[in-house]
Amino acid sequence: MYKYEEIAQYVKEQIQSGCWKENAKLPSLRRMAVQFSTSINTVLSAYRLLEQGHLIYSVPQSGYLVLGKSSPSFVPESPVIDFYSGAPDSRYMPYEDFQHCINKAMELFRKDIFTYSDIQGLPVLLRALEKQFQQYQIYTKASNIVVTSGSQQALDLLCRMPFPNGKKTILLEQPIYYGMIKSLYLCNTPAIGIRKTFQGIDFEELERLFSYGDIKFFYTIPRYHNPTGHSYSRREKQEIVRLAQKYNVYVVEDDIAADYNTDSKSDPLYYYDMSDKVIYIKSFSKILMPGLRVSALVLPPLLKNTFLEYKEWTDTYTSILSQGSLAVYLSSGMFHKYQSTIRKLYMDRMEILQKTAARFSYNNIQWNIPDSGFFACMKLKEEVPFQNLRPYLYKNHIRLMDTSAFFLNEFKNNYYYRISVSKANEQEIKTGIPILLKLLSNLQRKERPELI
Repeated sequence: MYKYEEIAQYVKEQIQSGCWKENAKLPSLRRMAVQFSTSINTVLSAYRLLEQGHLIYSVPQSGYLVLGKSSPSFVPESPVIDFYSGAPDSRYMPYEDFQHCINKAMELFRKDIFTYSDIQGLPVLLRALEKQFQQYQIYTKASNIVVTSGSQQALDLLCRMPFPNGKKTILLEQPIYYGMIKSLYLCNTPAIGIRKTFQGIDFEELERLFSYGDIKFFYTIPRYHNPTGHSYSRREKQEIVRLAQKYNVYVVEDDIAADYNTDSKSDPLYYYDMSDKVIYIKSFSKILMPGLRVSALVLPPLLKNTFLEYKEWTDTYTSILSQGSLAVYLSSGMFHKYQSTIRKLYMDRMEILQKTAARFSYNNIQWNIPDSGFFACMKLKEEVPFQNLRPYLYKNHIRLMDTSAFFLNEFKNNYYYRISVSKANEQEIKTGIPILLKLLSNLQRKERPELI
């Protein structure tokens, strides 16, 4: 049992035994940290876990209190319900475990930290990744893996470097992760899009673009897509790989949400690739902490040396401390345990979202809600520009992203709205979604939404 779980269990027992009554104030973070010989952050994680379980609630500048029948039915952790964020919920981060891994990495890689390291990555991490990737149905050797400072760096380098097929244009699903679009514009790289709905893409259109579009690579998020939440079927993945081989097009597979996958038979595109056309990217920012800044690619042999050359003159090498800490975390078995816990958390949140959306359905709003991952999506029958919605979001204390950022200029529209559950707990989903649905429905009917 983790320390924060031990603290949470202690508080729960005190409440259930009647020692701490309804609306009683819990011991301060500092006092509990001293009592359990741990850090304030660990106690905070325990209290937040109990808050998620509706056993306690927080009052600004007063601390945490025991929740009872007469207590507030919903006291948000912050004034704002966050449907915007794409980072994992910090309340569930394995701080103590990872701190131990950092300390261990300082011991193990002391010499490496104070010198230059291998551009490709720390050898011990490459071996750990080789083993970890098997869980994602990625069977490759450590020699084919390259570590980067986050997936954004990997995407930027792939946009800028030449490919063996000699082609120049990058094909994107539309909508798609906005960071990729920004990289293309900054690199002045030619790009075209293929429309992606909640049902996927038009494969006849994909073949036409592969055949005539001078496509260097096709960038795709094949499972738990950002922002639509869509996942390709096995047949669709096989067809993408088949067309890539037929028309000498590379595929960049951004598998950001592999750790949240609920179907053991859902293989990545890479699994079906027999012609070295798929470049696999796995980031750890959506399962651990974005500040870790470690991502990994599996590169075809023809691309590896060119990629390393471009990487060398970008940042020389990725942080040794981050690499070493991740290697220790993966090899120790801590990651596997944490992965199971966090996957269950987001499965539960998506289930709550599905039930809430079903209870407050509107004919002019269509949903795509996956069984896991961070992102669900709404498609509106009538366009609602984000600037029209923004003031009502502010008044109702809801944070939402302008999804137009996920489109190339020629594809921009105001039909899609992404809903992230990465930071929104179950009660916040139940409270915020009905408000958001009513606001959007009223705006589609050209009615002035009232303050809800």
